[in-house]
Amino acid sequence: MNKEDFKKVIDFAIGEEENSYEFYMKAAEKIEDKLLHKTFVDLANEELEHKKFLEAYRDNEGESMSLSEPVDYEIAETLDAPELSVDMSFPDAIALAIKREEDAMIMYGALSDSAHEPEKKEVFTNLKNMEKLHKTRLEEMYINVGYREIW
Repeated sequence: MNKEDFKKVIDFAIGEEENSYEFYMKAAEKIEDKLLHKTFVDLANEELEHKKFLEAYRDNEGESMSLSEPVDYEIAETLDAPELSVDMSFPDAIALAIKREEDAMIMYGALSDSAHEPEKKEVFTNLKNMEKLHKTRLEEMYINVGYREIW
């Protein structure tokens, strides 16, 4: 993959992280519950960290990114994406975040599957694994905290 194509791919991923940051900040503004507000702000800040990571990766021309595939609890596959509301429950808020990360993971997986050059395939696979790490973290939160509230 040439440098220009590489930077376009990473710039796209950076844009997706920016979109996620904006979504989580807007969600935090709409939530009245203090714990949920903090959770969404924390998720937004994590997206900013991912953006910084990707910018450093892009600027180093891909020298430092190698992510193994994390565990997938596949909880997202059993959830519906709830609507964002001011009075949503903690489990619903985490479920919404899980579904957003799952969507990003699926997108990067599809890009990896459609890539013909091994270098592009590797970049998209690493991006998919990064999103899967987010999803796994949120699924653990859902299991350990939110899931108990449902039952």
